[in-house]
Amino acid sequence: TGIKFRVLCQRYPQTPGLAIKDYWGVDDNSIVMVVDRGNSKSGTSNILNFNVGSAVELNLPPVFWTRLRNYFGTTYYVKDNGEDVAIVNAVDTVVGCLRQGFCTDVPKEMKEVSKGVF
Repeated sequence: TGIKFRVLCQRYPQTPGLAIKDYWGVDDNSIVMVVDRGNSKSGTSNILNFNVGSAVELNLPPVFWTRLRNYFGTTYYVKDNGEDVAIVNAVDTVVGCLRQGFCTDVPKEMKEVSKGVF
């Protein structure tokens, strides 16, 4: 697809900040998924955030990222499935949508996989 996809796992306040932009060569064809549990014992209400290049938004508009984040990144999803499953399913969804060419929502088949329905 020509899109660079990077995953940054961090725990606020210990973050690399903008240093990753130059290190990873983040540009208009890049996606950075930030996984952040926060600094409290219970974590945050949502562990996923996305920084998306402008060229990527043509195929995966902002509403897609909001829906993706709100499906796989919530406390409830993470508690039921684990952080690792949330991260892998979010990555798989993005890759699938990039290959498909366009998405505005988490595809039904990814929602079913996350529920254990095959």
